[in-house]
Amino acid sequence: MPIEPDTKDWTWVLREPCPECGFDPSLVEPHEVGGRIRAAAAAIHARLHGERVAERPDDATWSPLEYGAHVRDVCRVMHARLDQLLTEDDPEFANWDQDAAAVEGGYASQDPERVAVELDLAAAAFAEEAEAVPTDALQRPGRRSNGSVFTVETLLVYALHDLEHHVHDVGR
Repeated sequence: MPIEPDTKDWTWVLREPCPECGFDPSLVEPHEVGGRIRAAAAAIHARLHGERVAERPDDATWSPLEYGAHVRDVCRVMHARLDQLLTEDDPEFANWDQDAAAVEGGYASQDPERVAVELDLAAAAFAEEAEAVPTDALQRPGRRSNGSVFTVETLLVYALHDLEHHVHDVGR
C-alpha cells in the first residue's frame, strides 16, 4: 500500500515546538546546526543495517531504508537551497515533491549500504556549508515556489527539524 502524501505546511516549526518530536526552534543556535545535521544523519545511518531495514512497521509508515533515502535527499536539496541563498539574490527554489521523489527514486528498493554512504556524504557536505555560513549572511532571503519566505537561518532550522523529526520517526 502506498504512503499517503504529506500535504502539511511544516513552516510552523519555525515558530513553535513540534509536539511529535519535541524539536524547539527557539533553542537552535546557528553555530550548532552543522553538528546536529551530522548527529541526525548518524542516527539514521545506524538504522540502515540489519535484516529488517526494508520492512515497514505498518502500511502508513516508511521503512528505515525509505527514511534513510529521504533524509539523504533532504540533505541534498537543502544544501542546494543553502548554496542558492548564499550565492544568489532572493532566489526562488525549484519545487521538490518529497513524495514523488520517494516513488520515482524507488526508495524502498534501494541498496541500504549505498544509501548509508550517500547519506553520510550528503549530510557532511550540507553540515560543512552550514558551519561556514558567515553571521552577516544569516538573514539573506529566498522563497519556495509556494511563496514561503526563508532566510539562511530559517532554512537551516527548518532543515534541521526535518532531519531530527525523522530520527524520531525511525526510533518509534
